[in-house]
Amino acid sequence: MIQLNWPAIGFTILPNLGGIAGGFITRKSINPWYENLKKPKCRPPNWAFGPVWTTLYSGMGYASYLVYRDGGGFQGPAKLPLIVYGVNLAANWAWTPIFFGKKDVQLALIEIQLINGTALGLTYLFHKINPTAGYLIVPYCIWLGLATALNYCIWRDNKTPPAITEIKEQ
Repeated sequence: MIQLNWPAIGFTILPNLGGIAGGFITRKSINPWYENLKKPKCRPPNWAFGPVWTTLYSGMGYASYLVYRDGGGFQGPAKLPLIVYGVNLAANWAWTPIFFGKKDVQLALIEIQLINGTALGLTYLFHKINPTAGYLIVPYCIWLGLATALNYCIWRDNKTPPAITEIKEQ
């Protein structure tokens, strides 16, 4: 009989819930606003974002489980890494409503710096507890680099009124 590791499953699913919620909440505000923005040609196709984020969130979640398990939970040395993880998740989940819901590209660009900083710290802190956990965060950091560059290009190429202002009002 197969024994399921419910804590590992729960930790792995948790980050996906925020991503799903953010997408659900902002799904109606994406078009036509986002479609009308100038975007860089090197941008991945829209369909790629869902599978990529699901994979990244799952890796982050499993990494947090490894740290929780090997670092004594919130009573042991895993406490700080798990707090940083929580801050990172909250910031990550907030980005979608800021960018797509509020349509504030500049605030999203500022906020993504918090995500980047906590993700880099998270990689280091997780690695200290469980090296595999740290390595599982690396693809997330790389993707955040791309996301930051896209956010910047969209802000740069659309900041001259009326590009973002008129589109916001639609």
